[in-house]
Amino acid sequence: MINGIWALIVAVLAFTISAVLGKLLIPFLHKLKFGQTILDIGPDWHKKKQGTPTMGGIMFIIGIIVSVAVCFTIRLFTSEVPDIERNNTFIGLIMALCYGLIGFIDDYIKVVKKRNLGLTAIQKLVLQFAVAIGYLLALRYIGGDTGLTATVIPFIGTVELGWFYYVVASVVIVGIVNATNLTDGIDGLDGSITFFAAIAMMLMASLLHNVGGVFTSAALAGGCLGFLVWNFHPAKVFMGDTGSLFLGGIVCAILCTLDLPILLILVGLMYIVEMFSVILQVGFFKLTHGKRLFKMSPIHHHFEMSGWSEVKIVCVFSLVTALAGIAAILLTYFGVVRLA
Repeated sequence: MINGIWALIVAVLAFTISAVLGKLLIPFLHKLKFGQTILDIGPDWHKKKQGTPTMGGIMFIIGIIVSVAVCFTIRLFTSEVPDIERNNTFIGLIMALCYGLIGFIDDYIKVVKKRNLGLTAIQKLVLQFAVAIGYLLALRYIGGDTGLTATVIPFIGTVELGWFYYVVASVVIVGIVNATNLTDGIDGLDGSITFFAAIAMMLMASLLHNVGGVFTSAALAGGCLGFLVWNFHPAKVFMGDTGSLFLGGIVCAILCTLDLPILLILVGLMYIVEMFSVILQVGFFKLTHGKRLFKMSPIHHHFEMSGWSEVKIVCVFSLVTALAGIAAILLTYFGVVRLA
């Protein structure tokens, strides 16, 4: 009960900081002319969004980090929280910040240096894999998670992967981070999906009695909701790669902390659908020498081209995420908690 009250407090604090920062940051970004450049590869009607401030992810990044830090200061630096849990939570936040920094560099190059594509694909992947590997090594040698090479699979139990775990985990983290980035294509989509993912992870963490996971998920939910005050259609600000890469990183960090990265399949379902829609589109285009599987990818653009409004797409994708999140919660309870 006490942790539930503190989770609400941290969520409200993250929401408030993120929402209030919008009032200050958006005019500042306008003043700096940090406006989004809309590429020709998107729907034609997105051109009217040209110049909308980007890098707005800074709002919820600050909100999440500050609220979790305050919560840790008041509640988590006590004997009731194991050191490994506290350390792993902080290490996860640092990883998410590193991904946010990569996104910021990418946004800066696009907006200030006027290079529309930002960092090259190779540069991004090298940096992203470096962060993922650094995170996993930090969990083992700083966080003290000596059992890191094993993972929990619902209804099966703990599965030992040996050092192969690092290969699989780093690929999954980088994949989800980039999938989250691809999801940021229409007003409110990435923030809404991540909000529902955060609620699911908060309940999963509660079932597993992981205090750090509960509070970080609550902060993530509150921060996303505060950002949606400004980002929901019609958006007054975009999160940019700064925000979307951070979101991907923190979602991965929370599920790794819970030792349930396998449930990214459900919690991050719509991220994965978005990513595979791009992979399938490119592969089909090459195999058929010019034919397309979807009207446009990522798949949210396919639905746009089919006549769906941005609000309808956000609502449907969020509903799918919520249902998949419920499935993840049930798997956690019946496949992990009840079998423990």
